[in-house]
Amino acid sequence: MKSLLPVDEARRRILQGAGPISDVEMVSLVEARGRLLAHDISAMRSQPPFAASAMDGYAVRHEDVANAPCRLTIIGEAPAGHGFTGTVGPGQTVRIFTGAPVPVGADAIVIQEDTDRTDDQHVLINLAAPKGHYIRQKGLDFAAGDHVLHAGQRLDAGRITVAAAMNHPELPVRRRPHVAILATGDELVLPGQQPGIDQIIASNGYGVRAIAEADGACVTDLGIAVDRQDVIEAAIERALAARVDVLITLGGASVGDHDLVQAALVARGMDLDFWRIAMRPGKPLMYGQLKGLHVLGLPGNPVSSLVCTHLFLRPLIAKLSGIAEADFESDAVLGAALPANDQRQDYLRARLIREADGTLTALAFAKQDSSMTRHFADSDGLVIRPPHAPAAEPGSPCRVLVLREPD
Repeated sequence: MKSLLPVDEARRRILQGAGPISDVEMVSLVEARGRLLAHDISAMRSQPPFAASAMDGYAVRHEDVANAPCRLTIIGEAPAGHGFTGTVGPGQTVRIFTGAPVPVGADAIVIQEDTDRTDDQHVLINLAAPKGHYIRQKGLDFAAGDHVLHAGQRLDAGRITVAAAMNHPELPVRRRPHVAILATGDELVLPGQQPGIDQIIASNGYGVRAIAEADGACVTDLGIAVDRQDVIEAAIERALAARVDVLITLGGASVGDHDLVQAALVARGMDLDFWRIAMRPGKPLMYGQLKGLHVLGLPGNPVSSLVCTHLFLRPLIAKLSGIAEADFESDAVLGAALPANDQRQDYLRARLIREADGTLTALAFAKQDSSMTRHFADSDGLVIRPPHAPAAEPGSPCRVLVLREPD
């Protein structure tokens, strides 16, 4: 057991050889959601680009309405997109609408609720309006040249909206990490196909892909490679040709007679770092680098591969993306007793209950076999049991890896 690598040390080794991807690409605004800005973005124009009315009403000179009520002569109209080109003089006003430029000479807006139209050419102003009343000054939101968005920010609805307002149709973003997934094994067939008597349905890759894409990675499916080293090596070459950042292999990473993945990778030049972890599930985890490509060999058991994806692939994607790794661990209390643990760090599938005071209660499933995907689908989190943890009673404190917020 001394040869097994602790989980924290394995994660450290994986991340120490990874750095943020420096490649930059331009994407349209409609493709920008969730991407990370590569550079600061400055406004290409002021917003608003002119002093604009904030309400429907009448553009006036505040000195004319200081002693309201008063009667003004209407000399024109200014709808949005069609400003009034004349000048407002003493005793005059312009009917104005929200977003329209404030006419020259006017310095306040009286909203229409505070007026009475007496005829086609005159309006009664019932309330005084101080200078600047209901006027949005030029550059109120931002001025041309302002650095409004900054490198490293994730683009959401608000940031995309302001980018559009700044007149940017495209934005420079960091290239997303590119992950390739290769399943291996004669026993595997795709969902929807008819398996032979000795075969099973390949499921791991779909879950791994879903996690990677949710974290912002671009994923390529390399399909299923049968248990022949030349076939596996050909798939590895396809990953290298595609210049992916991370190659995920599923199954076959041990050193048994039929476990050919490690041999194929080493034959293509991989520098193997480690391949066994002191954890359960997920002991046969492999990591190495191949011509600048990060290689993660995940276990073949579905739950093992998903647990390892959360523990190792997600931090790697975050590091390559240049963002801080999110901490999904949380304090909780046990909802049922657990026996003492052995030398390996355990990750127990569990339902989580959010109590009225905010406390999380974790109820681990009785059966934890790494092939049982149903329990993983029902799990809100994983109870983390350190090596040699003593038996624990209900109500004992614990740490959990939160997979989703409980209902």
